Amino acid sequence: GAASKLEVSMPAVVEVESGGTARIECNFYIPGNGSYTYINWSYIDRNNRVRLCRVTGSEIVEENVDYKGRLSVGEDKALSISRVTMQDARTFVCQVGAGSHGVGENRTELHVYKVPEVPEIMANSGGVSVQSSDIPQIAQCVSRNSFPPPNITWHKNGEQLQPEEKLVKIPATLTRESSGLYTVSSTLFAHVTREDRNSLYHCTVHYWLHGQRHAVESRRVNVTVFYPAQHVKLQVMPSSALVKEGDDVKLVCEADGNPAPVFSFYKRELEDSWQDLSSLADTNSGVLNLHDVNKSSSGLYRCQTLDLDDMRQLEKDVELVVNYIEGVHVKMEPSSPLQEGDSVRLSCDAHSPVALDYQWRDEKGRKVAEGNQLFLSNLTFEASSNFSCKVIAPSVPGLEQSKQVAVAVQGKPRIVAISSPLYVRQDEVVNLTCKAIAFPRPSVHWNVNGTAHEYVENQHIASNLTVRVSHDLLRAGAMCRVSNALGVSEKHIQLLDQKTPESKGVIIVAIIVCILVVAVLGSVIYFLHKKGKIPCGRAGKQDITKPEARKDKIVVEVKSDKLSEEAGLLQGANGEKRAATEQ
Repeated sequence: GAASKLEVSMPAVVEVESGGTARIECNFYIPGNGSYTYINWSYIDRNNRVRLCRVTGSEIVEENVDYKGRLSVGEDKALSISRVTMQDARTFVCQVGAGSHGVGENRTELHVYKVPEVPEIMANSGGVSVQSSDIPQIAQCVSRNSFPPPNITWHKNGEQLQPEEKLVKIPATLTRESSGLYTVSSTLFAHVTREDRNSLYHCTVHYWLHGQRHAVESRRVNVTVFYPAQHVKLQVMPSSALVKEGDDVKLVCEADGNPAPVFSFYKRELEDSWQDLSSLADTNSGVLNLHDVNKSSSGLYRCQTLDLDDMRQLEKDVELVVNYIEGVHVKMEPSSPLQEGDSVRLSCDAHSPVALDYQWRDEKGRKVAEGNQLFLSNLTFEASSNFSCKVIAPSVPGLEQSKQVAVAVQGKPRIVAISSPLYVRQDEVVNLTCKAIAFPRPSVHWNVNGTAHEYVENQHIASNLTVRVSHDLLRAGAMCRVSNALGVSEKHIQLLDQKTPESKGVIIVAIIVCILVVAVLGSVIYFLHKKGKIPCGRAGKQDITKPEARKDKIVVEVKSDKLSEEAGLLQGANGEKRAATEQ
C-alpha cells in the first residue's frame, strides 16, 4: 500500500557552520517510476510558508529576493544555500507534485552553528583579601561570536567550581549581536585563603556540534591574594658566627604576609631599653644595613612588624656577635739591648672571644715559626730584623691582626765589603765602596775628598765615594772609617796603577827572549866546535899540553850579573860547571 502513493523523504536536521553552504536533500518516490511535474522549495516563517524557488523540468525559478544568488538545485534536486547566516536557521519544506499521483512533501530543520572563539579571561588586577567581608571578584570570562549560545564553567587548579551560598557566585550575561551571534560573559566571585596565593583559575566554554559536546579552555591566571603575616623571621647575613670587625652586615627581616608589613628595628641597650634603628633601615624591604661593625655593634636586635589591615604586631629577636681580636702585644725577654751572640725570647698575646692561633713571620713575610713564642739564639747583626706576630682566628675567615717588633742586635761596626785592591789610571774618576754592618746606625768617613752617597738597609750601610785619582791618592790609597757609639772599624783601600803590571810583563817577556837567544847561540858554537872549525883559547892557540878530555869545553865570559843564569845554562850544556876564576 505504501508503494502505491507518492513519498518524499528528507533528513530531520541539517547542521551547517555560519558562512558555509547548507545542502538539504529531497528524495521522493513516484509509483510506477512516474516523473514529477514540479518541485517547490519553501521555508516556514511564523507558521507561514515563504516560497524560495520552483523547479519544473530543467528550469529553476527563484521567487525570493532574500536568497537571491545563494540558492542552487542539483541534479538530485537537493537544495544548496551558500553563505549561510544565523537567519537561515529555519525549517525548509520540499513539496513534490506528480500529476495524477498527487502532491507529497517533507521538511528539514536547518541548524546554523558558529564555534565560539577562545574565551578571554581577565583576573582581578587589584587583588583580593582573605579578610574581605564581601565575596570578592576573582576573574571575568568572555566568549564571543558563537551560535547557539554556549555554556561557561569555572575551574580552580583544574577542579570545577560550583555556586555555593556565601562562598562562590557565578553570574552570567548573554548578548545577541547584530550578526546573530552570541556573546556570553561569566564572572567568578569566591572567597579566598592564603593558600590561594598560588592557585590558578581558568574558564571553559562548552558547545554542541553534530550531537557531541565540545569545550574550549582559557589560559590560566593567578590572582594576588592579600593576607596578614602569621610568622616573622630575622637573620644576620652573613651568618652571625662569621661576622668580624670591619664587616658590612645585613639584618634581614621577613614576614609571611602580603603585602609585606611595615618593619621597625631596635637594639637593646642597658636596663632593657631599646634604641630605635628604623632610620637606618629600609622599612619597606625589611633590611637593616650595618656598615663597618665593631665590638660595640654586638648585642640583641629586634625586628617588629605592623600589619596596616588589622594593626596586628609581630616581633623577632636575633643576637649579633661581632668577633674581634684586640690587645695584640709582643713581649721581648730580655728587653735590654742585645749584643751579638745573645739569645732572646719573643712572646705574643691577644684577646678575642674565639680561639686564636699564632704565627711568626720575618720582614719578608716568610713564616718562621708557629705558636705564641719565638726563641732566637746566637744573635748576629744579620739576624737583626723586624719580626711580626700574626694572630689568626681559624673559626672566623679573614679575622687576623699583626704586631711588629724590631729585634736589634747592637755592636760596633764591622766592615763586610770593600773595593780593594782597585786597579785605576791616574786622573780617571772612580767609585770607592765601603760596606759595613752595625747598630746603632754608624757614620762613614773617608780620609780623601770626594762625593759620597750612602745607602742604608736594615743594619747594613754602604758608602760610595766618587773621586778623581791623583798621584797622591794612587800612592797612599784611601781609608774608610765606620764608627758608632760602641766603636770604630776602618780599612784601607789599595789603588794600583794599571801600567805597573804591564811593565813587569814586558820585562819578563824580554828575559825569556834573551834566554832563548843565548841557548840558540850556545847550540851553534857547540856544533861548530865539534866540527873542529873553532880553535880553543883566548888567543886562538890550542893548548896541546892539556888532556884530550878538556878539548870540548867552551869558555864564555859573562860580564853581566844578570846573565849568570844564562852562563850556567851554557856550562850545563858541556856537562860541568866551571868557576869564574877558571874561565
